[in-house]
Order: sequence, then C-alpha cells, then structure tokens
Amino acid sequence: MCGLAGFFGFDGVGADPRRALETMSHAIAHRGPDAEGFWLDQEAQIALGHLRLSIIDLSPAGAQPMLSHDGRWALAFNGEIYNYPALRADLEARHGPIAWRGHSDSEVLLEAFARDGIQPVLDKVDGMFAIALFDRQERQLTLIRDAFGEKPLYYGMANGSLLFASELKAMEALPGFAPAMDLDALGDFFKYSYIPAPKSIWQGIAKLPPAHMVAITLDDMQANRLAQPTSWWDPVADALSARSDIFAGSLEEARAAGDALLLASTARRMMSDVPLGAFLSGGIDSSMTVALMQANASAPVRTFSIGMDVAGFDESPAARAVAQHLGTDHTELVLSPAEVQDAIPHISGVHDEPFADSSQVPTFLVSRMAKQHVTVALSGDGGDEIFGGYNRYFTGPKAWSRVAWMPAPMRAVLGSALSSVPSGLVDRLGGRLSSELAAGRASEKVQKLARAISTRDEAAFHDRLLATADAPQELLNRDVALSRLSDRQDPRTAALDFAHRAMLVDTANYMPDDVLVKVDRAAMAVALETRTPYLERDLFRFAWSLPAEMRAGAGIGKRLLREMLYDRVPRALVDRPKAGFAIPVGRWLRTGLRDWAESELSRDALGRSGLLDIDMVRRRWSEHLSGKRDHETLLWNVLMFQAWQGRQVG
Repeated sequence: MCGLAGFFGFDGVGADPRRALETMSHAIAHRGPDAEGFWLDQEAQIALGHLRLSIIDLSPAGAQPMLSHDGRWALAFNGEIYNYPALRADLEARHGPIAWRGHSDSEVLLEAFARDGIQPVLDKVDGMFAIALFDRQERQLTLIRDAFGEKPLYYGMANGSLLFASELKAMEALPGFAPAMDLDALGDFFKYSYIPAPKSIWQGIAKLPPAHMVAITLDDMQANRLAQPTSWWDPVADALSARSDIFAGSLEEARAAGDALLLASTARRMMSDVPLGAFLSGGIDSSMTVALMQANASAPVRTFSIGMDVAGFDESPAARAVAQHLGTDHTELVLSPAEVQDAIPHISGVHDEPFADSSQVPTFLVSRMAKQHVTVALSGDGGDEIFGGYNRYFTGPKAWSRVAWMPAPMRAVLGSALSSVPSGLVDRLGGRLSSELAAGRASEKVQKLARAISTRDEAAFHDRLLATADAPQELLNRDVALSRLSDRQDPRTAALDFAHRAMLVDTANYMPDDVLVKVDRAAMAVALETRTPYLERDLFRFAWSLPAEMRAGAGIGKRLLREMLYDRVPRALVDRPKAGFAIPVGRWLRTGLRDWAESELSRDALGRSGLLDIDMVRRRWSEHLSGKRDHETLLWNVLMFQAWQGRQVG
C-alpha cells in the first residue's frame, strides 16, 4: 500500500533537499509505518520518498525507492499489482532469465517498465497504484494513477519545484508552501460533499485523474509549464464498446461467466505475506466478496463489521448472519451513539481537504477495528457502480418520467412545496410506508427529490440527485465569486439510458472522488491496506456487456450479482432493502452532537474563514434544530469545512 512523496527541481524546497524530502515523507508516515526510503539525484534535481507498509516480500529486497537493474529508471510506487506473478513469468519468457533481487511486485513492475515501456505495461496490469517513475537518461518524470482511482496522487508547481505526493499533508509540511484556496473547488465541495478531480482545495495543485498519466521534464519546469495529463485507459470508450456487443447468453450463462471473473479477481487480491481479512456489512457486495474469499481459502476468513445501537442504522445482525452461514472468523463491534459521536469531531483530520460523506465515520471505525487483527482487508466497494446497485439507477427514471411533462416553473413550484413539508412529518409518514424510509431517511430522500425535479433535463436531474445543495453560492458570502464548477457530463454517453449514463458518471466521478477517497484515507490513517475485487477491467467490460435487465432493470439493482450470490448465501439474507453505511447525522445534530455543532456554527466560528454567509448558515441551522426543515447534508458540509479550516489555522 504505502505512500510516496517527492519533488522535481530543487529551487523551491530550500537549501537542504534531503531534509525537505524527509519532511514531506514524515507528514504521511501513517501510510507506511514499516520502513522509509529516500533517493535523490542532485544533478537531475529529482527526489523520491517512500513510506512502506510491507505486504509483499517483507525483506529489504522490496524496499523503495527502487532502481531498475540497468540503473536507468527510479520508482516510487504506492499500491499493489495483483497479477505480478504472471507479468514476471511473461518477462522471463520474452527476455530470458532475470536476476531478481526478491519477489516483490514493485521490482516486477519496474523491470517491466524498463524492458517494455510504460503504455504496454499499463495495458497488462491488474492493480491499484500511484506511481512516480523517473527516467534518468531522458530526465523525465512520469506520474501515473490506476484505472479506477483507488490510490491518490496530487501534483503541482510550488515556488519553482514540482511537488507530488499521496496526500496534500506532505506538501503542506514544507516551509513556504502557501497556495491560495481554490474557490471553485470549494464550490464543488459544497455542491457534492467532495472535491472532484482534477481540482484540489489549493490553487495550482491538482489530483491526477484515474487512468491518467503526466510526463514532465526539467526543461518544462524551468519554463514554468506542465503538460496536460493523458489517459492511458478510457473507461467510457471501453464501456461503450462493450455495449456494442451485448452478451447474448442466458442468465445462467451470465452468472457462470461473472462468477468466474469475480472469483479470479478475488483470488488475486488475496495475495499477501501478512494477515488478511474483509469488511462485511451484510450487503450484497461485501457478502459476495467474503463468499468468494472463503471459496478460495483453506481456513475461515477473518471478517469485520461494526454496528450502532440505533434503530434503522445497525446492519450488524445481517453481517453476523452471513458470517455464520459462510463460516468466517467474525469480529463485531456494536457502538453506542456516544462512542460514534465522540469520534466525529476528530474525523476531519483523516482527510487532506474538505470531505463530507458522513459514512466516513463508520468507515474509519471499522478500519481501526480491523487493523487490530489484520494488515489487509478486502471490501465490496465498486459493486454498485459496476453492477448497477444504487436505488437512483432505477427509481430515478421513474421519478423523472412523472414530472418531465411539466413546464420547468411548475416543477419548481412542486419542488418548493415538497421541501416545505416539516422533516419530522416526512420521517413519520415514510416510516409507515417503508422500512427503507424509516429512521430519518425519508426526509433526506424527499429533500433530494425536491431539489432535483426542477432541473432542465434528465442528465441534470441525476446530477442534482447527487448534489448536496441547490446552488453552492448560497453558502458563501457575496464577495466570493465562483467561476467554474465541475462539468460531470460526457457527451459520448448521451445515447445511453438514465441508468447506464448514471453508472458511467458515478464510475468516473462519485466512486473515485468520494467512495474510494473515504476508504483510502480511513484505512491508511491506521495503516490498513484495502482492496476491492470489483475494480478489475475485465470484470468492468463484462458488466458493461450485460443486457440492462441483468444490471439495474425491472426495478431490481444488481440483478446478476444477486443471482451469483444466491448460490452461496440464502435468499433471505440477500433480498433485503439496501441500507448503505450511514449514521443518523441529522438526528444527532439535534441531540448528542448539538454542542459541538453549535461551537462550529457560532457567528465567530463561521466568520473565521471570511467565506461563508453567516446569516444563511445560521438560518439553516435554526430550521434544522426546530425540525422545520432537514438540512443534514448541507450542515454536515459546513461542519466538515469548518473542522478542516480550523486545522489549517490551528
């Protein structure tokens, strides 16, 4: 897993580049507590730092930064290459015997780059990674990020040097690093609860997008220019290509094909020289992951779940039932509301920049618990986006079809009327209608619908379902001008139906910038490696070749995945309402978290940044406390921004 940090060009890092590299690296030591490594080339003005979480080849032969056998290439690599044994065998078959130093995936990856070139190797790899690769002959640095965005990589110019790192904390540790806040990125945060790539919270510092790489020479930096990243894989093109050749077999044949692909992907992700387990929520994705792990294992798999002593938010009984059926070695921790609430004021410290998906809290807590027993944990992340699991994929088209005939002004009036219904009344009615709408979730869903139905078209409707606020500008004072919010639409997807277009948008945006950020930061904060079998390109292509009714059709999410799981887990444990990994934030803001929230939402605290519209935020807070409106997600965004901002000035 690990972490990396470094810079290209020594002008902006002070008189002692070695000390600067150590300072950056130590700021993210939590990502790799087992060992640290530093490599500098004074003449080429390149510095690579690596923090190691030892997973494969625990010996010094796996240490980084690593030089290729011919001495030309230097590598700092964060992640895992799951098919490295096959890559190693292929290298030896084509190039003859190689005097390997050890058996690490890092060495195989580096020698493959040295012998075959960058793009041919990336075409073959199955893995998650952030890579800094330096060509000492051409004096060119190439930064590369994995296909789905599992591993983070930031980069940008600061004081004449190109800085790059797994986390912004590494850059922020350098004396003199003082970029301005990117207000457009802040606007995106208040809209989506996260900052979409390629933006970061700091001007001039970018996230390398998933499946992209960027090459930089010293001449580029001396001329103060950086090349634009280029894609080494295009998921949209791959998905559309798969849609042109729809799987023609039966459901039974699809189930067999999908099972074989996912079983193989899971087996590769179980490769480890350290203890390994899995997160188990009891939902379809994690249950399937654990079932396949158990099929590949000779002993009970270690599984971990947490529960909350809150009606409607405790999935631990479902997880326990799946674990008992599969025969795993299960560890469960049921937390009281007070225990969860105690962690919340500190959780923002896990993240580099404002981030406000409230499931970040249970994700951190289950990671912390799992780390007490294992160093690697598999998860079910990616299953919803790849196989069509989110409710909005099949409820969204129905909702839009019912209002699309209305003129936009009429939809706006309807949305306003829905949003004006007191949240307490909505929750009570929702609980009577459906268990899925119980426990405070009905109001949140109605508020989302109220925001969405006034949009101009179906694509904007989906975007608004994901959004936290109608207009991010409403949270900011009048002196803050937003000029460029992220455009999440790809014109190539226009011909797809709602569900398939939404899945591609989520794969390219929501999954890497929210779901995978949440998991990476929570797990790496406690030095736990996470892996997900669903994020594999052959499986992705297969899923996109399926007929609609096998994914998110006929009102059933993840149809094929359910069928695959029926072979391993009783239907009664599979066919239950989708719950998600949530906490009752809205309710807790009125009760156990009220004092903390009030301290962050006081007039003095809101004025700290000079960016927020204090009167508007205070009004929303008052409405939420009274139960007149449900502003759970909007207020959580503000609270997480306030906590992040407090760390910056603290």
